Amino acid sequence: MENIYQDIPRIYTALAEWLACLTYCMVMKRKVKNEDFVLVTILSLIVQSMFLVLTKGLPVFFWIPCMLIAVGLMYAYMAFTCDDSRNVIGYYCARAFLLAELAASLEWQLACFFKRKTDSLWIQILILVGVYLLVFTWAHYMEVGITRGVFQLEINNRELWAAVLIAILVFAFSNLSFVFSNTPFSGGLAADIFYIRTLVDIAGIMILYVYQSRICELLAEKELRNIHSMLKAQYDKYRNYQSTFEVINMKYHDLKHQIAGLRAEMSDDERKKWIDSLEQELESYSPELETGNSVLDTLIAGKMMNCRANNIKITCVADGDILDFMHVADICTIFGNALDNAIESVTLIDDPEKRLIHLSLSQKKNFVLIQINNYCENTITLKNGYPVTTKADKGNHGFGLKSIRYTVEKYHGTLNFDLNDNWFELKMLIPKGNNA
Repeated sequence: MENIYQDIPRIYTALAEWLACLTYCMVMKRKVKNEDFVLVTILSLIVQSMFLVLTKGLPVFFWIPCMLIAVGLMYAYMAFTCDDSRNVIGYYCARAFLLAELAASLEWQLACFFKRKTDSLWIQILILVGVYLLVFTWAHYMEVGITRGVFQLEINNRELWAAVLIAILVFAFSNLSFVFSNTPFSGGLAADIFYIRTLVDIAGIMILYVYQSRICELLAEKELRNIHSMLKAQYDKYRNYQSTFEVINMKYHDLKHQIAGLRAEMSDDERKKWIDSLEQELESYSPELETGNSVLDTLIAGKMMNCRANNIKITCVADGDILDFMHVADICTIFGNALDNAIESVTLIDDPEKRLIHLSLSQKKNFVLIQINNYCENTITLKNGYPVTTKADKGNHGFGLKSIRYTVEKYHGTLNFDLNDNWFELKMLIPKGNNA
């Protein structure tokens, strides 16, 4: 019976390590195309399997170095295919290593148990496929569930090394009986050794799961703080716009009357040209846009000043009356952030003729339809339901769209993104009269 519990076949361990990496690669954003990803994934399986199989006969002294190289191969595969920071990839590599240890240990323990009853090859294959499918599918859905709602996973150096230390300690403790047989934590029988290893690996996975939960909670709290900061910032902008345009409107009407008086009293040609020039310049500050909603009028007028400074053409077709059920701060959040993002995007376009933004606001049956379109020359990719920023500092951007979605969903609405013929479209559909 003791002879049944032999070492785990190296090919099983290689397969487990490869599947563990693949499990977390499916969660992270990939930087290679699907065809290249499949090719690199197959190559990774071949290299991982060959390395572990070919190093089987080496002395025990080389066990730790070979294990480190195997982990290095796992990291190399994840780093080559995934578009994330080195800390995040290293963190997931540590988790993948422990997950592979659990899968391989659990599978081999069950395989050895049933081998005492039957030597059927098909039973062994069924156990291998069943256990690996169960473990890695479970791990994938746990990871998707725990990171849902987190815009961008961030792992600092302290969190990375904590995860690595946990993985090392769990691995060392789970394999203690294979190296030292005379310790209070060692198993005497081969079966006991595998039980200990499997249970310790499960405990290690759960520890890292709880650790990951806490990291995601902190990130969610950070995102919520940033969202509320952006909500307040857009409302403050609106208040500043409101104060500024009240003064401008008063000055506008005063100057219009003064110019009319000057024109009636003077007939000199040069004076006439000067007055015409002044009147033309004054027209650029005319409160020409009237949507029916004073908050929206103020916001758009403020953004138009920025557009003129950057040679951006913005058009608007809006029925502002249908926003009467929305709070002032929510109107500021939705339209302020959406227009800021559109302006920021088209500013990067070299050709001023292509710096185009169009805003439409209309009622469709009992829904408010908001669409902000801007010309876009870049390729847009989505991650976690949001366009991925092209800025180097990814961790501190994207909260504008987060705050828009937060506000839209507060009114039980939906938010969608699309890119058609170089036009990026932000579309919101909100039930009319649905008070938040």
